[in-house]
Amino acid sequence: MNAQRHRWNRRKAMAVLLAVSVILLAAIAIAGQVLKERALATDFTRKNLPPSLAYPFGTDWMGRDMFIRSLTGLSISIRIGLLTACFSAVVAFIMGTMAACLGRVTDAVIGGIIDLVMGIPHILLLILISFAVGKGFWGVLIGVSLTHWTSLARLLRGEVMQLRESQYIQVAKKLGKGRLYIALKHMTPHLLPQLFVGMVLLFPHAILHEASITFLGFGLPPEQPAVGVILSECMKYLVMGKWWLALFPGLLLVFVVVLFHFIGDTLSRLLDPAQAHL
Repeated sequence: MNAQRHRWNRRKAMAVLLAVSVILLAAIAIAGQVLKERALATDFTRKNLPPSLAYPFGTDWMGRDMFIRSLTGLSISIRIGLLTACFSAVVAFIMGTMAACLGRVTDAVIGGIIDLVMGIPHILLLILISFAVGKGFWGVLIGVSLTHWTSLARLLRGEVMQLRESQYIQVAKKLGKGRLYIALKHMTPHLLPQLFVGMVLLFPHAILHEASITFLGFGLPPEQPAVGVILSECMKYLVMGKWWLALFPGLLLVFVVVLFHFIGDTLSRLLDPAQAHL
């Protein structure tokens, strides 16, 4: 009885921490959108101020509040992460299911595409796709979406291959049910938890890669207060001793990435029946 109560209390604590993490991310995303006009406001009378109560992250060479700019940049990153993670998850689900259900030829073709995409260095492929479609918001969105579905597709393919050998799937086949019916009716409910957790875990990868290619100049335009733009602008101030201009936005980016990873890991443990005893 005590062990059961301890397990329940632990799962309840995990659920509370999960809710707090989601609320924090939602607050960052909403605050960034609300304050986006202030992120662009300049005041040369307060340029290069160190961190203070009024300006927690200090101000840059144009007198812009770095805390507000960082929130706005992370809001853009979260929006891009949401769109790319959803698109990548849908592509991974379709490709993984097709590879496992449509025979050896389809499996070999999709497996070859996955190996090709995974064989090219991620950042290089991102830069090429973003540059090819004109960079900017859509360049980043398309580039990240087309390069982040492969690992999840391979995982879902393995899950479907295992499900195909299940007894109730074999019974459905003997009853004359088609492949599409079996995939939608019997396999999809089992794949949804894996798909959802995988989609959440794509968020930190998408956000980091968006910041990386923007930092290198192949992502969002310089006039947008994106995290990559902020870090790129502030790197030159490190030699001048203004370390806070790069440190605090970078730490905030790491905090958001770790928060997304925590949410994905917690969801995985809460939804996985094998870990229900934890």
